[in-house]
Amino acid sequence: MEFSTYTLPNGIRGIHRQVRNTVAHCALVIGAGSRDEHPAEYGLAHLTEHAFFKGTERRKAWQVNCRLENLGGELNAFTTKEDTTIHATTLKGDFAKAAELIADIAFRSTFPDRELEREKEVIVDEINTYKDSPADLIYDTFEDMLFEGSELGHNILGRKASLMRYDGQAIRAFTARTHTTDQMVFSSIGNFSAKTAEAVAARYFASQPASQRGFVRAAPAPYRAFEKTVSKHTHQTHCIIGSRAFGISEDRRLALVTNILGGPCANSLLNIVVREKNGLSYNIEASYTPYSDTGIVAIYFSSENGNTAQCIDLIEGELHRLRTTPLTARQLSMAKKQFIAQLAISSESNEGYMLGAGKSFLTHDDVDTMEQVYAKVRSLTAVQLTEVAEEVFSGMSRLIYK
Repeated sequence: MEFSTYTLPNGIRGIHRQVRNTVAHCALVIGAGSRDEHPAEYGLAHLTEHAFFKGTERRKAWQVNCRLENLGGELNAFTTKEDTTIHATTLKGDFAKAAELIADIAFRSTFPDRELEREKEVIVDEINTYKDSPADLIYDTFEDMLFEGSELGHNILGRKASLMRYDGQAIRAFTARTHTTDQMVFSSIGNFSAKTAEAVAARYFASQPASQRGFVRAAPAPYRAFEKTVSKHTHQTHCIIGSRAFGISEDRRLALVTNILGGPCANSLLNIVVREKNGLSYNIEASYTPYSDTGIVAIYFSSENGNTAQCIDLIEGELHRLRTTPLTARQLSMAKKQFIAQLAISSESNEGYMLGAGKSFLTHDDVDTMEQVYAKVRSLTAVQLTEVAEEVFSGMSRLIYK
């Protein structure tokens, strides 16, 4: 069996994979992100992630930061629209220490206001960094517009004015409402048994009182296509063409289509026609971001200002072909082989594999083995991919920074 799973008495679920390696990875995946913020809390999920490192009932901030680093390990965290993840990497012999530290900051952080005030300035600097990078900022702006009127339609980082209002009490209220044990998964991978992984998890996580989410996420507001140009006075034009897409349970077909269109390989359709044949853009890519009940498909490129219209025409031409002309048997076979190889190579990262398994177990209460994933990819037909392209690539929106 590739994975072993368990559930603690308080509802926290666990998933473990045993591998032969001297390094262990673990993470607490919490099903709470910026989507779960009330309008008066925008940016609070991300601030909470930062605040986890600012001291607990047992440790000062410097002790939190040094606990694993003194052992050569790492502790980090990140926030998405739907999740907050605290993760650690250590030698396998220090796995229990990593689990204890994650439990300490997840359940016993004190969120001291003096530390929070300093950390707010760090986040303000992070916000300013994004504003200085149009290639990053345009994604956030596009997503805000795509989900306008919905919980997904606001930036994870929040706004400077809002951040300054938050204190430890606001964070405690937010975590009490959203960080419930039924929305948590402890994921681990390392050279120790599932029995050991479960025993360590029980030792440090089972004492947390059971809690259940008391709200249901609202479905996104209806989608209406848009076109907008924003003057940014940049040297290049930055553009995103995209739309809403399937949720995470339907991602296989669209992930393959997106990879064919503008994946990381040089032989993607958009890279060939826009960059290789016409030399119009150094950076062009297609991406798919799934959420629990919806998703985003987006094509991004940057170009000289005078080349924008030609780039858009070429992109729309490739989209039209994908929507109307099924791939040949040879094209489909090559696309599947390429995609499966990319998945296999990415699974070589034990940390990435561990994080993906935790997210999947949180969302589906199940995890496909890599062979099951490969089988699903191999089963796809050219007609299915054309149908997906027609459904998703109709009614695309456009945002331009110039």
